[in-house]
Amino acid sequence: MMELNDLITSVNNAVWGYVLIAALVGCGIWFTIKTRFVQFRMVGEMLRLLTDSAVDTIDNQVGEKGHEVRRKHISSFQAFAVSVATRVGTGNLAGVASAIAIGGPGTVFWMWVIALIGAATAFVESTLAQLFKQRHKDSFIGGPAYYIQRGLHQRWMAILFAILITCQFGLSNNSIQANTICGAMQEAFGWSPAWVGGILAATALFIVFGGIQRIAQVSVVLVPMMAIGYVVLAFVIIVLNVEQIPHVLKVIVLNAFGIEQIAGGSIGAAIMNGVRRGLFSNEAGEGSAPNVAATASVSHPVKQGLVQSLGVFTDTLLVCSCTAFIILISGLYQVPELNGIALTQSAMQSEVGAVGPIFVAVAIFLFAFSSIIGNYYYGEANIRFITPNATVMTVYRIFSAGVMIIFGALASFELVWNIVDFFMAFLTACNLTAIVLLGRYVFRLLDDYRKQKKQGIKEPVFHRSQIPELEHELECWE
Repeated sequence: MMELNDLITSVNNAVWGYVLIAALVGCGIWFTIKTRFVQFRMVGEMLRLLTDSAVDTIDNQVGEKGHEVRRKHISSFQAFAVSVATRVGTGNLAGVASAIAIGGPGTVFWMWVIALIGAATAFVESTLAQLFKQRHKDSFIGGPAYYIQRGLHQRWMAILFAILITCQFGLSNNSIQANTICGAMQEAFGWSPAWVGGILAATALFIVFGGIQRIAQVSVVLVPMMAIGYVVLAFVIIVLNVEQIPHVLKVIVLNAFGIEQIAGGSIGAAIMNGVRRGLFSNEAGEGSAPNVAATASVSHPVKQGLVQSLGVFTDTLLVCSCTAFIILISGLYQVPELNGIALTQSAMQSEVGAVGPIFVAVAIFLFAFSSIIGNYYYGEANIRFITPNATVMTVYRIFSAGVMIIFGALASFELVWNIVDFFMAFLTACNLTAIVLLGRYVFRLLDDYRKQKKQGIKEPVFHRSQIPELEHELECWE
């Protein structure tokens, strides 16, 4: 097992290097410029859209009793909640801690950078997902595999993406969530990882067999509760240590550029770990959030692009920053033996006492469990893209919500993170290629949305005839 872990580590270092990092940053800057800084200029509109209700649609078909068939759709906020459920998870607690332990405090700065420019990338990919979405039996369905096939007409590339995202989110990512939950529970309560993993798997299997409607219902309850509770506690800790904030910010900035070396960090380690963990946490450009963004029923594709862009800010600038500040205030990031969720728990304990590890254990359960059910859906949407075979879907559900959770509960911290980094690199490269080639359609959609808003139209509407060259490729937007 150790040899496998070493091999994957070597591949990850070679693949990530500075090429993929440059691609992520370059695409983020390009999309920021082409959208005229949409992630900053339209924050107010993003917040307003969270209150949008789902647009009720009627299919062009007749039911058994001669009635028109109405589809059940999820709202912008529900789609936002499911995507945030997958973003806000172990990356925010264990991932941030791991990045700081390996690359030093400067990783926090690079996480902020990748979030600020990555929000534009998130806007582009989620708008494309809405544009090319298709009808499904109980909701819309879509994502990068769909816009690659319909927009680029490259079936092989679409299938490649579908396989990669299923391996990344539906399988390996769920092992990380389980690994972190079990580690936190063992640290706080002494519970056996095998028992915790078994209970997790049984609960997850029950939920995922209920489909996206059940996933959305669970996420709408869990996500606000877990995020608010964690942020409130973090805010209290920061306020009680407000005199240390200037020093913490100084350490972050100096270490980010290699000016001051702390905990053995270097500028290379800070950048690589900051970008890698920032991407794992906010997923901007990875091609995951578009899968759930496509399920929302809205009047214009840009709406869901804006909502998903807000999700990047929520994840990294708010939740990840909370974890980083707690760890840096405690000073425990300089202890070599501490890493991952154990570092976060120890930092919390140093600030609030013995209740700290217990609170983190409960928080990570809520964060990571909601990520598990959201991750599962990403795989489901892409399995359906490859094949409609019900048996294949059943096997996937068992592996995603069962086998991989048990594997994650029993595997080492290093192995599960290395496997995720491996798939994340190739998945991101595939999606970035597609959205760069298709971005021109998003720029046109954004211009149309802004034009309608300037005309006083509160709820802009899109019709597929507005992009004549794609009219026959778009199944929705009649």
